[in-house]
Amino acid sequence: MTLTMVIRRSAGVLLVLCLLGTSMLPGSEPGQSPAGKKTPAAAKAPKKKKPAPPRPVVDSSMARRAQDSIARASADSVRRVQELRQAKLREDSIRAAQLRTVPNDAFGTGERLVFDVNFGFVTAGEAVLSVTRIDTLAGRRCFRVEFTVNSLPSFSWVFKVEDHYLTFVDEKTIAPWKFEQHIREGNFRKDFVAEFDQRQKIAKAEGREHPTPQYVHDILSAFYYVRTIDFSGKKPGDLIMLSNFYSDTTYDLAVKVLGRQELDIEAGTFRTIVVEPMVKDGGLFKSEGRIVIWLTDDERKMPIRVNTKVIIGSIDTELRSYSGLRGPVPARIK
Repeated sequence: MTLTMVIRRSAGVLLVLCLLGTSMLPGSEPGQSPAGKKTPAAAKAPKKKKPAPPRPVVDSSMARRAQDSIARASADSVRRVQELRQAKLREDSIRAAQLRTVPNDAFGTGERLVFDVNFGFVTAGEAVLSVTRIDTLAGRRCFRVEFTVNSLPSFSWVFKVEDHYLTFVDEKTIAPWKFEQHIREGNFRKDFVAEFDQRQKIAKAEGREHPTPQYVHDILSAFYYVRTIDFSGKKPGDLIMLSNFYSDTTYDLAVKVLGRQELDIEAGTFRTIVVEPMVKDGGLFKSEGRIVIWLTDDERKMPIRVNTKVIIGSIDTELRSYSGLRGPVPARIK
């Protein structure tokens, strides 16, 4: 082998070693030079930062379309609510238009009837039945009707009575929207309030709702409704059927025609129609028996006498004076 060939081979080996790195030199460790020093190539390389995610490209027209869609949905919701409200108002208006109208020549605002309450031969108290004014309930004009019964001081030591009844009777339908009863009779106490929705056929009492027939009555409004009835064709035994709500129950209330009678009392002498309400509960007194009522036999049908059975016996209530009537009383004879 010539000197020239040796030189060429040595140069080729050196070139390969340079390409593979100095770690391949005999006596060297990875990452070190032959002298034991770390080479720049063996130094720890810095971590590369992750590239930031690309920002989304916002399509302005798409954003506007989304905003328009939200605005339309909101407008549709508002419109839907308004439509529902209008439909409810129309429904209430239709129902109000469909409520009955009862002809009433019997009583009006300002009527005041004063009665003596007699227990045996003793005048034990005074009762006042009055239509004091017009109030508005449920958007309807209503007669405010009050009935009070109070024992006289001279009798209260025997049996004290302080009763107060209040009903709001629709001026057109002659049906109640609210009723209150506050009874104080001896040791007996009772307070009761009922609100009536004659459109929805519901009575609200003592925190609960109860379904009722339309034009259901309380016992006081029932009495005033009976006064509007034409009795000219009625004969003994005929029944007038009503519905009476009390406590949590609707009762059938039958008013029985007993006949006709001429009656002489302190307020005058009258031709009368005699009727008997078949009261099961919630009466004008804490009833234990029959209640019989004498009404003038004319358009007013003014009550002039009531006989009722209460805890302490039979009580006669007779008209002493009257004022503010809707018209004359043709049934008064003298």
